[in-house]
Amino acid sequence: PDWLSAKEQHAWRSFLRLQGLLQLSLNRGLQREGGLSLAEFGVLAALSEAPHRRMRVLELARALQWEKSRVSHQLRRMTTRGLVCRAGCDEDKRGAFVEITPAGLAAIGAAAPSHVQTVRENFFDALSERDVEDLGRISDAVIKVIEADCGETCE
Repeated sequence: PDWLSAKEQHAWRSFLRLQGLLQLSLNRGLQREGGLSLAEFGVLAALSEAPHRRMRVLELARALQWEKSRVSHQLRRMTTRGLVCRAGCDEDKRGAFVEITPAGLAAIGAAAPSHVQTVRENFFDALSERDVEDLGRISDAVIKVIEADCGETCE
């Protein structure tokens, strides 16, 4: 194999640690402030921003970049909590939409301000404007390589 150099290994391990610590921090903040998990917040954010505040399950899976089974399990738990509900699809009688409920909208509305503050404090405040631009450029370059490699399966 083409082993990672010491610099590459450091960058890679730092990136993985950053990702883990950031997810942990965001999850703890959401649990503390709004009683939501990071996964629940992601689902609610996607649905709240979708036209008519609803999406097909496969469309939601693609938006979250999750496996369909993970989405199904998450939706089952969130339906039990009253955050989302399923609705029929007139165009496809076998299909269904997932919709955010009023309780789901209230939950994300309550959690979003502190979530954004946590993102800012734990991520963006540590970066310069140039760092943010570089991060966007670097992320786009890596995404382009991965999407070219996996094609439609990345969606």
